[in-house]
Amino acid sequence: MRRRRLLFSLLLVAAAGTVTAAVPPAGAHAPAAVPLDRVIPAPATVRPAGDPYTIGERTRIRVPGGSGEARRIAGYLAGLLRPATGFRLPVTSEGGRDGIVLSLGGRDARGLGAEGYRLASGGRALTISAAHPAGLFHGVQTLRQLLPAAVEKHTPQPGPWRIAGGTIADTPRYAYRGAMLDVSRHFFTVGQVKRYIDQLAAYKINTLHLHLSDDQGWRIALASWPRLATYGGSTQVGGGRGGYYTKDDYREIVRYAASRYLTVVPELDMPGHSNAALASYAELNCNGVAPPLYTGTNVGFSSLCVPKKVTYDFVDDVVREIAALTPGRYLHIGGDEAHATSHADYVAFMDRVQPVVAKYGKIAIGWHQLTGAHPAKGAVAQYWGYDATGPAERKQVTDAARKGTRLVLSPADRAYLDMKYDKDTPLGLNWAGYVNVRRAYDWDPGSYLKDAPPASVLGVEGALWSETLTTSADIEYMAFPRLPGIAELGWSPSRTHDWDAYKVRLAAQGPRWDAQGIGYHRAAEVPWPEGR
Repeated sequence: MRRRRLLFSLLLVAAAGTVTAAVPPAGAHAPAAVPLDRVIPAPATVRPAGDPYTIGERTRIRVPGGSGEARRIAGYLAGLLRPATGFRLPVTSEGGRDGIVLSLGGRDARGLGAEGYRLASGGRALTISAAHPAGLFHGVQTLRQLLPAAVEKHTPQPGPWRIAGGTIADTPRYAYRGAMLDVSRHFFTVGQVKRYIDQLAAYKINTLHLHLSDDQGWRIALASWPRLATYGGSTQVGGGRGGYYTKDDYREIVRYAASRYLTVVPELDMPGHSNAALASYAELNCNGVAPPLYTGTNVGFSSLCVPKKVTYDFVDDVVREIAALTPGRYLHIGGDEAHATSHADYVAFMDRVQPVVAKYGKIAIGWHQLTGAHPAKGAVAQYWGYDATGPAERKQVTDAARKGTRLVLSPADRAYLDMKYDKDTPLGLNWAGYVNVRRAYDWDPGSYLKDAPPASVLGVEGALWSETLTTSADIEYMAFPRLPGIAELGWSPSRTHDWDAYKVRLAAQGPRWDAQGIGYHRAAEVPWPEGR
């Protein structure tokens, strides 16, 4: 009997051992932490060292000193991490050397400028330091990418949630890192714009350029000229319902962008691309006759009437109202493809409009055709030329740059995100050629216009025109995976730019986008993980 009990006990022990071996402790045999340099945009400096930091059930997010902005960013971080980790992650201003620490100012923030940050990860704590809140927010985006892609999901995931040990010190190459969204050809709601803002913020883009008016639609309600929105905003390409933003809608977009450290640059395109305005008010036409609303995609046929006084009353009113709604420094006045405006009229118009922008406290940005007029002191020209752009037009731009005009670079065959990836792309256009993922990334803003002083480059912008785009899914398919490359060109030092290394980092973003529900283009030149 005793032998039988002993045998039974041994069997129980063996069985227990088998069960224990089949279910390893949490974290055992887990994949290695994401290397510190496996993020987009590439950090300026990376120094791997020491033990990783692991987020766990007892982790707190500490905000030394209790800064209001730092606490808000801490709350944003906690909101990102809680769903997938299942942890409480309380935010506290209590002192302590453990947990996730978000620190504004101090010795570790020296030399980081307006947007830089320092991230230090070790066995006991992970600290993000910055001189200003924008830098702290950018550091949070880096932390996010250093965690497994499953952190982006909205249901509890198994983890572990480890961040590799070491230090990142990171500052941007350019002050202006933008993305343009055309809401005129097709209208996108406030919610859709917010979704895009979140996607831009994840890659440290700091400017949202909203193309608010064009031939097909006027998208902002202004009290001085109400029919611009109610009539001029009533349609879109293909004849759909169109739409427009009330002032409160626009304020909400501006507020939300600011919460993600993006500045909104509104664009009211003039004197061309103006049919929606001309259709709304007959007096803006030289012949006093309003044309019909337009739902096609041709360009260059419309123009405000340059000689008329009412034209400048109109410009003064719309600039005044949009400037009052916009806290940022810049206001975009368009100026491209004004084929229906004579050169003399174009120059006269720009000479009168740029001072209006300054009158209301803003700096004028115009498409690079502005350099064929007289760019005002401090004005910015946005270059959208491409390989087919003639040398005379390029020289006009570089001459202006040498005289002090700053440049934002958006070459159409590199940074126009509405260009097709290849002949089989179901959306987009191809007038500037096909723009695959490598072509969108493999250029240097500092040397792209060879005769422009490198210091004249204010930054870069990825432009997304919407002739063929109607949904958020359309936006995401065309923006991803090209948008992160534009973001990296704007942020990272030129010495980090290498396609072969970048495509590996880009491929690692695929599972992250899957987790976020972003339907991206699975470009053949990117080595996506198997099964993706």
